[in-house]
Amino acid sequence: MNMKLMEKELQSPRSPSTARARHRRKSTEVFPDVAKLNESDLLINDQSKYRSMWIRTYSSVWMLLGFIGVVYLGHLYLWGMIVVIQILMTSELFNLLRRAHEDKRLPGFRLLNWHFFFTAMLWVYGRILGQQIMHAVTPDKFFYKLATSFMKYQMVICYFLYITGFMWFILTLKKKMYKYQFSQYAWTHMILIVVFTQSSFTAANIFEGIFWFLLPASLIAINDVAAYFFGFFFGKTPLIKISPKKTWEGFIGASVTTVISAFLLANVLGRHQWLTCPRKDLSTSWLECDPGPIFKPETFVLPSELPWKEVSILPVQWHALYLGLFASVIAPFGGFFASGFKRAFKIKDFGGSIPGHGGFTDRMDCQMVMAVFAYIYHQSFVIPHCYPVEVLLEQILGSLTFEEQEVLLTKLKEVIEGRQLQH
Repeated sequence: MNMKLMEKELQSPRSPSTARARHRRKSTEVFPDVAKLNESDLLINDQSKYRSMWIRTYSSVWMLLGFIGVVYLGHLYLWGMIVVIQILMTSELFNLLRRAHEDKRLPGFRLLNWHFFFTAMLWVYGRILGQQIMHAVTPDKFFYKLATSFMKYQMVICYFLYITGFMWFILTLKKKMYKYQFSQYAWTHMILIVVFTQSSFTAANIFEGIFWFLLPASLIAINDVAAYFFGFFFGKTPLIKISPKKTWEGFIGASVTTVISAFLLANVLGRHQWLTCPRKDLSTSWLECDPGPIFKPETFVLPSELPWKEVSILPVQWHALYLGLFASVIAPFGGFFASGFKRAFKIKDFGGSIPGHGGFTDRMDCQMVMAVFAYIYHQSFVIPHCYPVEVLLEQILGSLTFEEQEVLLTKLKEVIEGRQLQH
């Protein structure tokens, strides 16, 4: 009798090997192996693509309208928008590896993660917005002295805030929780490096001129929409296994569209002082400045065979071509990285804040890569390498006290008067 029961168990489909095989099949139904993707995974063959398209379009329109409104309000509001997006992205990524059971046993542990985040924010934005802070306060007031002291000791303040968090972490280590706590500690620092540090370059671009923020951000959006459009209607050839709905047709069509759009859009945006003038303070007043030679149109005479006799081109349009090329060829790899990351953690999206798009992290993956390149390109190839009087004055105002500035002014007058007597 026992022998018959053993034979039935061996022949039963519920044997361990069969159970493991079933488990593997079940898991691949939800997260298919990228190596086995075929044409049925492409967006062109997605049966629910039209409903998805309308949801995505609807939310995109609302995001676009809100974005235009913030751009109209100006630099300070744009910076505030970036800060809010960073906080939301950080919240999404903190929740990705969060375990409610472990967190209940570690009261205040999430507060420690946010302590590191806001310490990094104080470090980065204190350095980026230092000069704007100095110009925002009156020299003979208490707040000017406070701002001067903060800029002088910012490095020390941020360092001891970080050390406080480090000691806090060590003192809260619990037995049998070490692995979870150290993994969260490492995860927090990765977020600060990958998300916060990169997207902080966006704020630097804003105060160099909204143009240097708006054009790169628009090119990423154009590339994303164009890739979705060409992949939606023409996509047949898979581009990369880690992102199964991306196609070569979408990639190539989006690349051509983005480069052309960069050249044309730079001409439109570069003719408005509100977008091209840098912001030197934290006010929201109207800007007037000399935009520089790259924003002054140059006229080119065309061959007589063409219907147009001449065309007006801004020199910045040639710079825009490089930004467009990067946005169409390199920046999409930020999206591929995010796709691989989500597959590693077996999730569809980082969040559900934006219908049809996922979370804010899903929308900002390529934007972060683009923001860093835009800042580096602007600093390396656009800004003149000489130091104008305004830059030198900003350095003086940021490093000297009001009394030291008065002494400097007196000595400068003496030097100038002495040179006038010599002549």
